[in-house]
Amino acid sequence: MAEQTSENAPAATELWVERTGTRRYTGRSSRGAEVLIGSESVDGVFTPGELLKIALAACTGMSSDLPLSRRLGDNYDATVRVSGAADRENEVYPLLQEVLELDLSELDPEARGRLLTVVEKSVDKVCTVGRTLKTGTVVELSIETDS
Repeated sequence: MAEQTSENAPAATELWVERTGTRRYTGRSSRGAEVLIGSESVDGVFTPGELLKIALAACTGMSSDLPLSRRLGDNYDATVRVSGAADRENEVYPLLQEVLELDLSELDPEARGRLLTVVEKSVDKVCTVGRTLKTGTVVELSIETDS
């Protein structure tokens, strides 16, 4: 059984990366997930920036899942594409653009408009990744050594 916090919620998933080679890492979670990470010159891996973009796209998809499945059924198709070039001088992504691709041809224009409004509100309200990127966050780094 998973360790419980004082509020009876499941313990937070532990996340870490392990170095597996030159500019190659494997990201891991305490739930058994893995993702291969490396530089653009390494085949078969995601860069950290690509993972950031994928996290945003996945968050948008998951945040829109409930209102879309209520209206379109559980088997609707959706793709969230995300792009944005890095500003290498400042090492930031100044703009990330998402496109949620849906087939709403079965809906009349009024129903389509209502659904899109609900989807946008849902993403704005519950997409933690998007909300964090929009508002910014504090990142603290500490370094532990064996010496």
